[in-house]
Amino acid sequence: MITAANIIAICLYLLAAGLQAAYLLNKTKQPKTSVLLGIGIVAVLAHSYSAVDIIYYDQQIDLGFFRVSSLIFCCIAAINLISILRRPTSNLLVALFPLAALSIVVSSLSSPMRGISVASPGLLSHILISILAYSLMTIATIQAIALALQERHLKGHHMGGILKALPPLQTMEQILFELIWIGMGLLTLSLITGFIFIDDLFAQHLAHKTFFSILAWVIFAILLWGRHQLGWRSQTAARWTFGGFAALMLAYYGSKFVLELILP
Repeated sequence: MITAANIIAICLYLLAAGLQAAYLLNKTKQPKTSVLLGIGIVAVLAHSYSAVDIIYYDQQIDLGFFRVSSLIFCCIAAINLISILRRPTSNLLVALFPLAALSIVVSSLSSPMRGISVASPGLLSHILISILAYSLMTIATIQAIALALQERHLKGHHMGGILKALPPLQTMEQILFELIWIGMGLLTLSLITGFIFIDDLFAQHLAHKTFFSILAWVIFAILLWGRHQLGWRSQTAARWTFGGFAALMLAYYGSKFVLELILP
């Protein structure tokens, strides 16, 4: 069901993305950061309300595929707004905000799943930390894609279009590894809280998720080691980021996609 909060969030997401896209296409001047932040904050607040409302009910949480995706994209949008205060990452709004708007539409039209009890604060903390970890690593992956394209175009001396508005390559790398370091911290906490608060993390219905979550942690750990010890940069960093992200998404979305959409 589409609510007033959904409509507000969708319209404001698309407005902010449209303003930034118009600038990148040389149609208008660079919108003020304060304007983008103001629009984005209201959109995220409305999105947060709608995401929580559709997931949490009767002391239970609905962790359905599409409904949790809405909350994840809400976190992604919020993290991007915070990053704008420190880094020139406004251009990411063009990609992230429309996806956030789409997640609202899809989650609102999806059917509810059987909820789980949130009587345990520990289990709730595990779920929330996991969602934040997925969100940060999603942004890191988008950053890695932009970094890989930027380096490829620089080598070919073709920096027209949207890529010309990206920060310098060194800054892009710094942003990528900052995101990965923070994401690794959250992913580590997610695994620790999972082992502590979930009775059998390797039970049949959780073994798939646990295996790929640990695999993702190992891949990202190797990437950070390679960066520190071997000086991995750009394309190498991007490839390892893609691998870690693929494992992480298989951990959550893979099992849910099969259980909810292929084998309902």
